[in-house]
Amino acid sequence: MTSRTRYFVIASLLALLIGLGTGLVAYYVGFPTRAFFAGDGPDELQFVPPDATLVAFANVREIMTSDVRERARRALLRLPNGQEQFRNETGINIETDIDRVVACLGRLAEGGEGAGRASLVLARGRFDAVRIESLMRDHGASVADHGGVRLITGAESSAHPGGLSLAFIEPGLVGVGSASLVRAAIDLKNGGKSVTTNDDMMKLVRSLDAGNVWAVGRFDALASQAKLPSGLAAELLPITWFAASAHVNGGLRGVLRAETRDEASANNLRDVVRGFLALAKLQAGSRPELQSLMQSLDLGGAGTTVALSFSLPVEMFDRLGAAVGQGILKPR
Repeated sequence: MTSRTRYFVIASLLALLIGLGTGLVAYYVGFPTRAFFAGDGPDELQFVPPDATLVAFANVREIMTSDVRERARRALLRLPNGQEQFRNETGINIETDIDRVVACLGRLAEGGEGAGRASLVLARGRFDAVRIESLMRDHGASVADHGGVRLITGAESSAHPGGLSLAFIEPGLVGVGSASLVRAAIDLKNGGKSVTTNDDMMKLVRSLDAGNVWAVGRFDALASQAKLPSGLAAELLPITWFAASAHVNGGLRGVLRAETRDEASANNLRDVVRGFLALAKLQAGSRPELQSLMQSLDLGGAGTTVALSFSLPVEMFDRLGAAVGQGILKPR
């Protein structure tokens, strides 16, 4: 397998994992109730703009009380504490205040420091609006009215060039993110076209199995925001959409899917991924902490769909944590 082919496969798999990662990272940036949203998805989708390039959901409460979360936290102690940073900026405690979250990425902005960074988190839970606004004001935030809703915008920072905006869209629902998307969510409170009118996106949402973490999105838009090398981006063009769904509880199981523009592209991608998995399984032979992961991977799909399913026992996170502690695996 050539270096170029390996990069192609790795990038393809990472693109699929973006969906799962978005759901799990929700734990770090603020998300959670049971995934009872089969069919048309959670109600919060009505506040997501129709041209969103990625939509993700996380049942934070279920994830927070799972064995996987506790063991993963022990394994990843060296990672930055995004929860603490989020609480310092907004006054929202992810572990106690939030039940579930829907997150989205907007279209790539044209120019400016915030180009490509438009994002929105819609969190459902219990919030002290007065305390949160007061804390953000203490940190230099300003308050304006938009559509009869108080829009609180924090001071600019390297992480949020335009300032992090927050609004209580309705009782128990807070929108946090780029000012443009928070304003759009407020506007949609009174009706209008949301992502629920985007047939391509909703088709993927409806196809997901009932999981407490999922994400769907347009691969081309995400690849452009990731600023991949032009040669690599060209290799990935056959992938049009991706979807990921997982269930976190007593382990981690799920499926990652890529939709390609035609069957020939899907067959080629399937062949390349199959070769990569065979090589990876051989290399994992000397790494006990990776054997369970590799053995759980199952490549499938038909037509224009390429699917990769997985099932990880909760003990896998202990092994990964031990490997990180011994320096065998190094967090980036």
